[in-house]
Order: sequence, then structure tokens, then C-alpha cells
Amino acid sequence: MAKSILIVEDEEQIVRVVRAYLEQAGYEVLVARNGPEGLMRVRQQRPDLVVLDLMLPGMDGLDVCRAIRRESSTPIIMLTARAEETDKLIGLEIGADDYMTKPFSPRELVARVRAVLRRVGGDEPAETLIRAANVEIDLQAHTVLVQGQQVDLTPTEFDLLVAMARHPGRVLSRAQLLDATLGEVYEGYERTIDVHIKNLRRKIEPDPRAPRYIQTVYGVGYRFQETP
Repeated sequence: MAKSILIVEDEEQIVRVVRAYLEQAGYEVLVARNGPEGLMRVRQQRPDLVVLDLMLPGMDGLDVCRAIRRESSTPIIMLTARAEETDKLIGLEIGADDYMTKPFSPRELVARVRAVLRRVGGDEPAETLIRAANVEIDLQAHTVLVQGQQVDLTPTEFDLLVAMARHPGRVLSRAQLLDATLGEVYEGYERTIDVHIKNLRRKIEPDPRAPRYIQTVYGVGYRFQETP
């Protein structure tokens, strides 16, 4: 069964081009042309991934992203005409998995869609369960328990946690974490990882201001502390 992609975009030319490329790649494409319609389609049709424009009529992309994240971990790739770093970081902080700046290559967008969906529902891994400290990660069910309580992570947060928990005590640089989570197709800046780490800490740490599990190694990167 084909994966479904929801495009939430009000620029008709972008919709036509992106839709054509995604359908050629074998995806079922849904379209919404404003924020409220996009949120309604997410709730009613439950797409496998959302391509979400930042500037939308009725309800902007940031508000749509926040609303989606309150209800689900559906992967989100955000489109923005704004090149400022702050705008990109805000999108990541509220739960977007990736972003692309307009104008963009439709082929690259398809590649990023594939990369995100591969992380969410790719081939069955050789290992199925990772336990480190008080954290248990089920790779098949895509679930995370912290001290026995389930926490909801976005696909990027999940992959980031897996990358670190697989090698407790080992320091991973931001570049290594970028490659492990977003892959070679991603050409963003390393500060992206800092935003995802901040979000991840907020969800799994008893006190995000004094992390027990995810430790910063200044000037190098991050490590997962096995015995907090």
C-alpha cells in the first residue's frame, strides 16, 4: 500500500510540481491549501508524512505544527521562504523533523521524504530492544519507556535517542548525530542537533536543566550516560 503524503501549501505552482514528483515516486498525495484544512486532513486522513508550508492563510504553519504535535508524532517536513536561522530553529523546536528553504529542488524534497519514512518504517532491525539506564527502546514498535512510562517522540528524536543509547558512554559529535538521524541527504547546520537534543531532554529527563541521561561534552558533542 502506497504511503500517503499531505502537502499543506497555498502556492498552486509548488503544489503541482511537488505533487507530480511525489506521485511519480509512488506516493499517494493529499493536498490542503490553508492551515485549518491541513489540520483537518491530518486528523481525518492520517497521512504518513506532512509537507507543511510555514506561511499559510487562516492558520500559519507553526500553529499547525504545534497542533499536530499535541496529537501525534506524524513526521513533518517544513517549507519556509525565510532564510533566517531563527525561523528554522523555531520550526524544529516545536516538533518539525526537517525543513527546506524555498526555492528548493523537488528531487531533494522527495529524497528527504524517503529518508524520513525509511527511519519511521524501514526494514526490521537486527536488534529489537535497547535498554540503557532507565530507558527502554523498542525498535519494532517505535516506542520508548523511561522509568516504565511511555514517552512520545518524533521520528527524528527517536533516531537521535537510538543513536546515542546504542553506544552508552561514547561521545558522538553533532556531525555524527546528523548523519545517524537525518542522513547524507541533509545539508543543514549542526545546530539543528542542539534543538532536537533540547526537545528530547524535555521529554525524557526528570529535570532538563540538569540532565541525567543525555550529557553535553562541550566542544565535542553529546553522550548517553548509562548510569545516571
